[in-house]
Amino acid sequence: MIVVVIICSVMLILAGILALIRAERGPTMLNRTIALDVFATVLIGGVILEAAYSKRLDTLPILVVLSLVGFVG
Repeated sequence: MIVVVIICSVMLILAGILALIRAERGPTMLNRTIALDVFATVLIGGVILEAAYSKRLDTLPILVVLSLVGFVG
């Protein structure tokens, strides 16, 4: 299981870095907005990965708030 968590963590970190680069370099405001939405989704995925690895359910309110912020944004 630890190998899967490490692989998923690396992929999420890479996706987050690429989304931030796109948000910085985006030629239009739409590209920046989509990149920040992707970053919010990566952040939610990271919290989900941590919750699944540590088998904790108390991060559920954090996930709900992050999802609402991503939806409204």
